[in-house]
Order: sequence, then C-alpha cells, then structure tokens
Amino acid sequence: MAQVFEFKLPDLGEGLTEASIVTWLVQVGDVVAVDQPVVEVETAKAMVEVPCPYGGVVTARFGEEGTELPVGSPLLTVAVGTPAEGEGDDEGSGNVLVGYGTAAAPARRRRVRRQDDLPVAAPAAPARNAPSVPVPEALQRSGPVPVISPLVRKLAREHGVDLRKLPGSGPEGLIMRADVESAMRETVQVRAHVAEAEDVAPAPAHAPVGGTADGIRVPLRGLRGAVADKLTRSRSEIPDATCWVDADATEFMHARVAMNAAGGEKISVLALLARICTAALARYPELNSRVDMAAREVVQLDAVHLGFAAQTERGLVVPVVKDAHVRDAESLSAEFARLTDAARAGRLTPGELTGGTFTLNNYGVFGVDGSTPIINHPEAAMLGVGRIIPKPWVHQGELAVRQVVQLSLTFDHRVCDGGTAGGFLRYVADCVEQPAVLLRTL
Repeated sequence: MAQVFEFKLPDLGEGLTEASIVTWLVQVGDVVAVDQPVVEVETAKAMVEVPCPYGGVVTARFGEEGTELPVGSPLLTVAVGTPAEGEGDDEGSGNVLVGYGTAAAPARRRRVRRQDDLPVAAPAAPARNAPSVPVPEALQRSGPVPVISPLVRKLAREHGVDLRKLPGSGPEGLIMRADVESAMRETVQVRAHVAEAEDVAPAPAHAPVGGTADGIRVPLRGLRGAVADKLTRSRSEIPDATCWVDADATEFMHARVAMNAAGGEKISVLALLARICTAALARYPELNSRVDMAAREVVQLDAVHLGFAAQTERGLVVPVVKDAHVRDAESLSAEFARLTDAARAGRLTPGELTGGTFTLNNYGVFGVDGSTPIINHPEAAMLGVGRIIPKPWVHQGELAVRQVVQLSLTFDHRVCDGGTAGGFLRYVADCVEQPAVLLRTL
C-alpha cells in the first residue's frame, strides 16, 4: 500500500516567513525522486528551488503560480510506495530543509519505477481546501516549455504572454527575454489598432495594481517590501551622519591599467576600492561594527564581510563578499563578478545576501557624482563612490584636467565621532590619489 505524505513550504532561513510560487517544476501524476526540486519560489531575498524530501507520485499541488504562501503551508502531497526488496527507504531524505533547500545526499543505486508500477492511494485531504491542480491539456500535447530563466517566466506571467505559443530564438528553440519583450510590444500594437478602430483611447498594456481615483497603489511586497522595511528601520534606529570629499583618481586609474596589463585575471575598479576599504577598516575598526542597544555596547567585528549594491531586474540587492579582509584584488574581482551574475539571474541564496558588516555602494554607475547613502541596518557605515570623470583640478600647483571622484561616508554616530569617520574617509581618499599609500601602510 502507498502512503501519502504532505510536503509543506520549509523554513528558508534568515527569518523569511513567506514565499511566492514562481514556477511549478512538477505536475500532478509525475514521479519524483528524493530531493528533486519540485517548485521554484521567490522570497524577499532570492529565487529558490525547493526540493522534496519524498520519492513517489505527486497527487496534489497547493497554490497557483504567483500565489504567496506562508512558511509551513502545504505545497504538495506525494504517494510513496512500499520499497521493493533490496532497495533503500524512499520515504524521505532526512535532510533539514533550512536555507537553500536540502543538502546533497550521497547517490544511491535505485531502480527507476514507472508511474504505473507504483501503488497510489487516494490523495490526502487538501489542506485549507486547496484543490488538486490538473495537468493542462496544452502541456500534455506539447511537453515542457523551453524556458530556463525564472526571470523570463516571471516577465511573461506579469504581462500575460503565453509561453506555450511563443517561438524561441535561442538554441534549440529556447525562449529568451527578447522573445517575451517582442511579444509584449506586439500586444501593445494590437491593442492600439483595436482602440483606434473603435475610436477610443488605447487601453494600457499592463493594468495598474489597485488603481483608484486618488492614484495608483503599488503593494510593497517581496523584495521591494523587504527593502522598505530595512531602510525604514535604519532611518528610525540609526543616528547617521555623512561626510564627503573629492579625490583625484588619476593615479588610481593608471595603477589599474598597469595591473591588468601585467597579465592574469582582470581587476575591476570595485575590487580595488574594496581592497582600500578593508585596509581602512583595519585602521578604523569602529566602522566595522554594530550596536547592541539592549546591552548598551558597540560590538567591533573581527571579519569584514563586504556588501555591495547590485541593480537587478527585481530591484536593488546587496550581495555579500565573505571574509573580504583576507582576499587580494584578484579574488575580490572574481567574487564580485560571480555574485553580480548570480544577482542578475536571480540565483543568489539567502546566505549570499546576509551577514554583511560594511557596504560599498558604487552609485557612479548611474551617472551621478554624489549621494548620502542610507546605512544597511544593522551595519555601522557605508562608503559611497560617485562616477570618475575628467574635471579641472589643481595638480602640482597648476590647473589640469584630472580624473576626479567624490567619496561619501555615512556612519552611525553612536559608534564613533566625526574625527574617526573623517580619518577613515581621508585614508580612503589618500589611497585613491596615491595608491602607493596603501602599499606603505599594509
């Protein structure tokens, strides 16, 4: 006899209490293996594929794509058959579903059983009266939709693009983001032509959420909601102050060119700035700390876990380079590149988005010179970097055109006074103006 197990949305770690279903990876009636990913969900921090700890036949799913579920609510039910003689126990992996899913279990030799071979009991009573999700007829005819990127799926869902009817321009018919955007433009054009024929104003391609006579209400959910909560907490709890300075970055840029010309891995501007930051924090450890108001203590931290701002389609995220203080420029550059690619693809894990002790924010990529950053709570400081551009500058007593950058430091006034913050910022500026200063002080 088969036994039906209910699999619930697991604790995804880092205090996350809910997640939205992005893509179901299995259908009702599919045979799943232990630790096989069954659903892709979006939390306030990242996209996560959730593996199922049971092996058997999916008998029910709970929640449509786009539905937001709290941790602990049912995801699906699986009918698990009695293991055949000589096989291992297929009832569950035993892995703890906290963080980024289950840990990888050692491979086991197993006989793959067809669905017809498994005895299936009646589906378990759906939790909260959630109905079983039937396999769409179109999907039975055409098979899985050739889409890899969850961001492409999300874009199509939000704009009503049917992926099953969309030809892909990628390898072997893979549907790319450009294909979805093209379909969106065609939809807008069709609606405009219809509206023109009916002599009425064209309808919007994407209806606003919660539109009212007083304006448009956009819910603060997911990543946007998490950012709003964190920034509000930062401004309400941290008495911050900002100081800034202009620096001549000409020699800094020349040093980078020379380093990259020497061969080896290319080193980014951000990596060199990060190297300067970690050296500055070693001299001014007050800024690599956090405040424990319950104990009325400032906790200075030994390791520097360096966060950096990365703009993605989902919004602004802050991946964290762990143990940045022990990395050289090449290692920092490689880690920045890896985390940035993962952020843009929506593959960052909760652990890669938390635990920062200091943040480096290069807002110069947006074409702006200066800013007053909001501290990434519960950190104590953030260094902001504007664009590096040619400007008139007095160099060696004469007016010259130099590469100039504005640096700004926002700091928690509880951990230090202006003298410490000014000393940190001045040291950073000195290293930018004369990179040899960094070598002399290491």
